[in-house]
Amino acid sequence: MTVFIFLGALLAAMAIGVPIAYALLVSGVALMWHLDLFDAQILAQNVINGADSFPLLAVPFFMLAGEIMNAGGLSQRIVKLALTLVGHKRGGLGFVAILAACMLAALSGSAVADTAALAALLLPMMVKAGHDKARAGGLIASAGIIAPVIPPSIGFVVFGVAANVSISKLFLAGIVPGLLMGLSIAAAWYWVSQRESILPPPRATTAEKLQALKESTWALFLPVIVIVGLKMGVFTPTEAAAVAAVYALFVATVVYRELHWRQLTAVFVSAAKTTAVIMFLVAAAMVSAWLITVADIPRQLVSLLKPFMDNPILLMMAIMLLVMAVGTAMDMTPTILILAPMLMPVVKAAGIDPVYFGVLFIMNNAIGLITPPVGTVLNVVAGVGRMRMDEVTRGVLPFMGAQFAMMFLMVLFPSIVLVPMRWFIG
Repeated sequence: MTVFIFLGALLAAMAIGVPIAYALLVSGVALMWHLDLFDAQILAQNVINGADSFPLLAVPFFMLAGEIMNAGGLSQRIVKLALTLVGHKRGGLGFVAILAACMLAALSGSAVADTAALAALLLPMMVKAGHDKARAGGLIASAGIIAPVIPPSIGFVVFGVAANVSISKLFLAGIVPGLLMGLSIAAAWYWVSQRESILPPPRATTAEKLQALKESTWALFLPVIVIVGLKMGVFTPTEAAAVAAVYALFVATVVYRELHWRQLTAVFVSAAKTTAVIMFLVAAAMVSAWLITVADIPRQLVSLLKPFMDNPILLMMAIMLLVMAVGTAMDMTPTILILAPMLMPVVKAAGIDPVYFGVLFIMNNAIGLITPPVGTVLNVVAGVGRMRMDEVTRGVLPFMGAQFAMMFLMVLFPSIVLVPMRWFIG
């Protein structure tokens, strides 16, 4: 009964158009009323405690780093490098989008920011070359969602805080699965591009490749600094976010000189607005998380999923299907904040590695960003490319299918994630 009251209040509030952060507070109040625990002070205190978290400081810094990269020319240079490396192949511009997305993912960690940059730079080029606009937009959307899986990832930060899992381990464990997501859509693009008779651009000369590599070297150093620093224990994920923001600012203003000091105000404001949305969601969700614990909902879920507890693979399959269903109707951050506190006790009771679960959970939520009807990244591509939502949805289907197939392959064969994870973590 408690589960139904919580979900019923949440869904009812969302159905009448209440913003998700406020809907979470409404569901929290409904639970408090049901449990006869209503106290405005408890509500306020949990909201404050939800935002008062040192690891969450990584969010504004990574958001700022992403904004600086887009405004300061780092994203453009990454795309240019990818163009010189694989642009000459059949369907080359599609492979450019995938390669650039993987590189950008290691810079910003924001699916929306990466997708916006890729769509603005590559979509007109792909359409001009003769590629189907809907399919090109779908490819860029599916490539953009690699960002929450490859470190640094804002999704991993939020999940780590909500589920009390090491963010550093999540970062390192996400490297290989993120690259495999890129490989899966590359295979899908190779298959669909074979039906198109488009003349690829000429092969770049060695001198052009070296020049592009030289121009992008400063940008490529950023993920190396973050990953090596985390691996060697030089800094925490929160400190890594600060390093990323400062480094991006230095490169954009001093090295590339494309970001002028008078533009910084707009960059900081944009990052602050996005951060405010995420932080308010986290703060509101902490009320629900506390009440979920008080109401003993995790134990009820464990009882509900008891038939699957003896088989971790079947349990993971059931959870992934649940997250897929939720992802069609809800954005990534609220899904993490609502489901993570509820599912973690179930995962631990079944003996599943929390880091492994976190990687697949975030991957599923990332793909949820391109699942209709509520696909945030689909909306970004539709807006930038001036396309209808149904066109982008049609174009994204083969790539979304490939990524879901890769995710379920990792469920069936956990060693795909666990073996490289143990190597990176040590």
